Amino acid sequence: MKLFLILFLLVCLLCLTAAAFAEPGLPDLPEKLPMEYRKSVQDGGLVQRIEYPSKDYYGDRAEITKPALVYLPAGYSEENQYDLLVLCHGVGGTEREWGFLSNPSMGKNLVDNLIAKGEIRPLIIVMPNGRSTKDCGNTDWSNMQAFYSFGQEIRNDLLPWMDEHYATYGDRDHRYMAGLSMGGMQTINIGLCECMDLFSAFGAFSAAPTSYPAAKVAAEIKKFDAYPIRYFYNLCGTGDSIAYASASAAAKDLLKYTDQLTEANFHWQECPGDHNFDIWNLGLFNFLRILGK
Repeated sequence: MKLFLILFLLVCLLCLTAAAFAEPGLPDLPEKLPMEYRKSVQDGGLVQRIEYPSKDYYGDRAEITKPALVYLPAGYSEENQYDLLVLCHGVGGTEREWGFLSNPSMGKNLVDNLIAKGEIRPLIIVMPNGRSTKDCGNTDWSNMQAFYSFGQEIRNDLLPWMDEHYATYGDRDHRYMAGLSMGGMQTINIGLCECMDLFSAFGAFSAAPTSYPAAKVAAEIKKFDAYPIRYFYNLCGTGDSIAYASASAAAKDLLKYTDQLTEANFHWQECPGDHNFDIWNLGLFNFLRILGK
């Protein structure tokens, strides 16, 4: 009996030790945005309208001025340093599509709540217009190709301007990219496949039909194998007739094609939902919580 008790205590001790030193796993990833994160936060973050110099990369490379919105967390101070998220919109939207200027704003509220509850570190979010052309406000399908030149703007103009004018860390370890629909495509095709030296974590929500398939993504990110991927999170609604096929083709089976992504730094999530902000706000919520502190 004593021997049994000693063995039992040893097993318990080993289990506790293993738990203490285990790598932290994913937080719970809900299928709906919890109600408590939808509420407005008193004295929450500030949203600013900005303009920055760029070029018409889709056109003649003439000098232009591009609009964007910037979310600054409550208590923002130039004496601190902050992570930076580039948050991209969809094919029919502009820099305003995420709705951070609305009242109420679900997107802003969830970020304010995550920060106020101490679940994530305060961060800066820039929401640019993803069309790299002088006619960026034109949301017509005829202007769609301008989305594919956005990598040049990110590298040459947007990130340098943000690092100069705001208290960012200014390095890839503290930079992330995410987006909805066409912005999800940009996160995959441009963030991962062109600019992985600039960003370390990526979130694609209902990635658009022109997203690269998984084999193409794997081939492109191989060029950046010196840059570790902190995390790549994907979300799509199972009822999304616009994007489910493309989003799943781009990411669901990605682990089969590359060893740069494993179960430790990659997650595909699908849940009931359509091509709308119920999914996209949930994607932003889960992505930020994965990054945590």
